[in-house]
Amino acid sequence: MTTRAHIQGLTLVETIVVVTIFSLLMIGVANSIAAFYRFNAYTIAQAYQVAEARRGVERLVRDVREMTYADDGTFPLARMEEHLIGFYSDIDRDDSVEYVEYELAGEALEKRVYNATGTPPVYEVSPSEVDTLSQYVQNQNQGVVTFAYYDGVGNPATATSTVIDIRYVETQIVVNIDPVRDPGEFMLRSSAALRNLTESF
Repeated sequence: MTTRAHIQGLTLVETIVVVTIFSLLMIGVANSIAAFYRFNAYTIAQAYQVAEARRGVERLVRDVREMTYADDGTFPLARMEEHLIGFYSDIDRDDSVEYVEYELAGEALEKRVYNATGTPPVYEVSPSEVDTLSQYVQNQNQGVVTFAYYDGVGNPATATSTVIDIRYVETQIVVNIDPVRDPGEFMLRSSAALRNLTESF
């Protein structure tokens, strides 16, 4: 007795039907993905800018905490303004202290680094590094200060305060890529104590 196995493939009509159904499913999935990104493009872009701003604030706070005396002996904090802070810090851990400025220029939070050269050390006039840490920052548009300064007992800096009085810096960044749309603005706040100061002055 012999057994014959009959192996039968898809007919041309069945193949066309399967390919058509598969194609329609793929078109539906692609359209759904495209619609998701189209309807959520603003939210995704806002989330990206908030994440960028968070990383920028973390870098700023890290650099402020490591503030130290300049290679020429200058006091660590050099400039204290509402939207600009300038200080000396060895940000790249190369045993040479750099001068660093963080400034809110329009809607962009920028970082500029100036290296010291020569003996005695002299700080460069032009920055060796310029980096935009965050965009769409709305502080100036909303009248919100970017940097606030406090003395050793926690009192806010006044018009008569000098850089040698400051022991604590607070920063806040308001991020919103489109102020007239939801979701609304996102505020990031952080602070840092000036840890490497001596009290001999």
